[in-house]
Amino acid sequence: MQFDAKLLLLIGLGLVTVYHIISLVRGLPKLGSIKPTPGLILHGTVTDFFDTLGIGSFATSTTIYRATKWVKDALIPGTLNAGHTMSTLAQAFIYTQVVEVDAITLVGMIVAAVFGSWVGAGLVSKWPTQRIQLGMGLCLAAAAVLTVAQAAGKIPGGGEAIGLTGVKLGIALFGNFVLGVLMTIGIGLYGPCLLLVSMLGMNPAAGFPIMMGSCAFLMPFASDRFIRLGKVDPRAVVGNIIGGLPAVLIAALIVKSLPLTALRWLVAIVVAYTAITLILSARRKTDEALA
Repeated sequence: MQFDAKLLLLIGLGLVTVYHIISLVRGLPKLGSIKPTPGLILHGTVTDFFDTLGIGSFATSTTIYRATKWVKDALIPGTLNAGHTMSTLAQAFIYTQVVEVDAITLVGMIVAAVFGSWVGAGLVSKWPTQRIQLGMGLCLAAAAVLTVAQAAGKIPGGGEAIGLTGVKLGIALFGNFVLGVLMTIGIGLYGPCLLLVSMLGMNPAAGFPIMMGSCAFLMPFASDRFIRLGKVDPRAVVGNIIGGLPAVLIAALIVKSLPLTALRWLVAIVVAYTAITLILSARRKTDEALA
């Protein structure tokens, strides 16, 4: 059953990869002529390198985009989803084949996350800038808290289970649906998903194919909706793909692991600062509208 599940997962990943490539070619005019800056390519390299090692990419990318003004706030959620999709697919191809996890739990949580992202992308793509800023700010604040918990070693250690049943499975499905929705606002799924399965008694290692598989399947569909509505920055998307794919291969196949505690503390501080600036920006725009 596990072998069949992995084979089906590989086939599914291949199909969504083709779907995403078609979405990029169809949705971004003159894709081959888009020339990202060296900074955007370097951004993709750094964020996806550490994403592969477990830091996450959405919070760090949001921080970089806002600090450099490379991407407008209203375009950040769509750019995050479209830009990091290819790298996430590469991660999923590598990691979902080497870790054992119950097929029903894996497939069920992936489907729940995909449905959540489809719902979320339809909502977020229509939001005004101040609502996007507020949503990203609140989500980044939560991400900063989670990152601090990881750095301090406060994340539950989990159990030995490689799958869930009954009420626990229902909680996992609903939780991953919510995380799929939040992905479209700009909060990464990796950390919260790992926390969710650990709290439900699963082996944290079994959470890796779940969280990577969830993102790999949900992001092509979410990014397609953002691309269709013109809610992405094309240069940032292409820059992320160019820089991110080699970084994933280097991190997964050569480096494999690094001591990341100090980096997590730094990320938490920077992300918290970005969250505050986003919330203040949203509040200022609201006050101006009322005035």
